[in-house]
Amino acid sequence: MKPTFQLPSPETGTDYWIYVSAPDPETEPGPWPVMLFMDGDDQFSYGVKGYRAVRAAGAVPPLLLVGVGYGAGYGRGTNQRGRDYTPAPHPDEPSSGGAEAFLKFLTTTLWPELERRHPVHAKTRGIAGHSLGSLLVLHALFQKTPFFTHHLASAPSIWWDNRAILDQAKRLRAHQSALPAQLYLGVGGKDSESMHGDLALLEAQLAAKPFTGLQITSEQFPKRDHYTALADTFPSGLKALFG
Repeated sequence: MKPTFQLPSPETGTDYWIYVSAPDPETEPGPWPVMLFMDGDDQFSYGVKGYRAVRAAGAVPPLLLVGVGYGAGYGRGTNQRGRDYTPAPHPDEPSSGGAEAFLKFLTTTLWPELERRHPVHAKTRGIAGHSLGSLLVLHALFQKTPFFTHHLASAPSIWWDNRAILDQAKRLRAHQSALPAQLYLGVGGKDSESMHGDLALLEAQLAAKPFTGLQITSEQFPKRDHYTALADTFPSGLKALFG
């Protein structure tokens, strides 16, 4: 898909390519819940295809889908996913650790722009990602007051920085018992053992000391690996979160 517009970020110093798939306002008038997809250059098409399938089945309401990208796919020089999706720096990725600034861009620069352009539902805010993008999704969730209400984490990279995201969740739970939000966790059955193991650690931690109000759905897709899982996790996640 072609990007809809570019948006400069004062928070990160990067110009982002924004992809938008909107309902027809004449037949499906807003306000619409919004789902932001990370890795928009590479993964937004999976989100749109998955949404169209579950929407055609009547499983979800009209949604405004938004992909956030760089105008360049994985591994290209201007793609900053290694910086934007990581809450902490890691020696293998010199620019990493910029998740806070990127999250601020999503909430204080991108969101008002979406509200200016579209009839956005003010209180239904979704964020989705796969792999490293899902690490950003979990980081957005485990905040004192999360901006987003619906979180789709496909094969999340919990391993980053010695599983620091588990410590982030633990610290938050030590200070508050309530976290009113929805979380979808999905993974391919043929993904790596470490990916399954880390996801099990997160699920066990949240089950042992749950947050009040946090609704969790977890699914595994036996025939999928790390690279093919989002063909199932995106539509299934949308259905679980918005159905």
